Amino acid sequence: MTEFPGTTPTIHIWDAMSKQTLSMLRCFHTKGVNYVNFSATGKLLVSVGVDPEHTITVWRWQEGAKVASRGGHLERIFVVEFRPDSDTQFVSVGVKHMKFWTLAGSALLYKKGVIGSMEDAKMQTMLSVAFGANNLTFTGAINGDVYVWKDHFLVRLVAKAHTGPVFTMYTTLRDGLIVTGGKERPTKEGGAVKLWDQEMKRCRAFQLETGQLIECVRSVCRGKGKILVGTKDGEILEVGEKNAASNLLIDCHMEGEIWGLATHPSKDIFISASNDGTARIWDLLDKKLVNKVSLGHPARCAAYSPDGEMVAIGMRNGEFVILLVNSLKVWGKKRDRKSAIQDIRISPDNRFLAVGSQEHTVDFYDLAQGTTLNRIGYCKDIASFVIQMDFSADSRYIQVSTGAYKRQVHEVPLGKQITDPAVIEKITWATWTSILGDEVIGIWPRNADKADVNCACVTHAGLNIVTGDDFGLVKLFDFPCTEKFAKHKRYFGHSAHVTNIRFSHDDKFVVSTGGDDCR
Repeated sequence: MTEFPGTTPTIHIWDAMSKQTLSMLRCFHTKGVNYVNFSATGKLLVSVGVDPEHTITVWRWQEGAKVASRGGHLERIFVVEFRPDSDTQFVSVGVKHMKFWTLAGSALLYKKGVIGSMEDAKMQTMLSVAFGANNLTFTGAINGDVYVWKDHFLVRLVAKAHTGPVFTMYTTLRDGLIVTGGKERPTKEGGAVKLWDQEMKRCRAFQLETGQLIECVRSVCRGKGKILVGTKDGEILEVGEKNAASNLLIDCHMEGEIWGLATHPSKDIFISASNDGTARIWDLLDKKLVNKVSLGHPARCAAYSPDGEMVAIGMRNGEFVILLVNSLKVWGKKRDRKSAIQDIRISPDNRFLAVGSQEHTVDFYDLAQGTTLNRIGYCKDIASFVIQMDFSADSRYIQVSTGAYKRQVHEVPLGKQITDPAVIEKITWATWTSILGDEVIGIWPRNADKADVNCACVTHAGLNIVTGDDFGLVKLFDFPCTEKFAKHKRYFGHSAHVTNIRFSHDDKFVVSTGGDDCR
């Protein structure tokens, strides 16, 4: 199930096995869909919008029909969930919000949660919900408390169930046990995941370890003696209830756009560098994380050396770092600019490092001088910030695409601009990632704004070019692509926008990175 923000959001229901779309609901939620949940039998679906009234809508999704709709709350609603034994009753929680809903024909009726005179209790911002027998409801609050409700009345308060917000809760129907996940200061007794009895009285805490302690859990699920845990840092773990052992299943980037991407020159691996401040090496065949390193600052670009032994990464604060690939230890780093490094490249002869920044410059460094990384030249007369760079095959020239949407060619390492078309025409480029130039006119769609196409990459064989754009599309063209609005194949997988794209060393794979979807 996916929800797409925008002017006309839609909800897509998928078959998890066949991956086929079963239904598509065109929403009345004008600005986007915040949460969706199936009823007990699966026949109904409830959704909540991010419109000003945070409208709640119930659907007969197989027919694509709206059953009922009503404004939910003037503040944000985080979760709307059906009771696990009902097709007519559900609960919504959000910013100082707690409502118990009943679907009556085509009408939605609700009762507000009543706190009454219980000592130390006041309406909190609620982040999560779970259900128990005998019409009990449990809600996790932003201050770490869990509220226990009978019908729509508060009957008990579990103070400091977690030391921070209770982001997620899950009830297992078979035995009634409740899993909570939240923010937790690590102690010998405490843990960010806790398993409670049916009355939230007895508790067992789980320490989660993936080389470092995990303090913040955003999602939990339980079954067959195991708990699945999703963390703030983009990991999914499997925790055994008997031995409390943590098994890391998935590790991915955290919040923040991913702009840095480079594929290894001879192996089926690639590196991604993100605004989350990490760089991660991935195995293309196994589709698994191989290694990761914390950079300390948001990263914007990455490039392997031609021998594959080093990788250079440019940061948003103007710093760049060179890592040894096998260990991800720092070989050298430098900061000669104050603004973001937009692209970074190592020349085919493994000698020069080119660093293109937001300050309308490309700096050159001689890697043969070792880790001192003294700047030996730079490009002048660049009209705007750097978008992409490519070295020539003989390492003598570099082409630079700029934010002024002009492509320039400069000598390496002195930086003198080459303007003679006859000279430029004779240059053989080692790579081509430029979105600009006569060779790629056809990649631009009709009525496109200048910023609509973000990235491009030509195959090593030089026969095709692939692009990523602001509409979440990956497109494949013939190369060179000299006729306007050229024929192409389109591939879907991202929401808006695609930030970077690369072919693998043997052109068998295409790797793309996303902005808003952070993947």
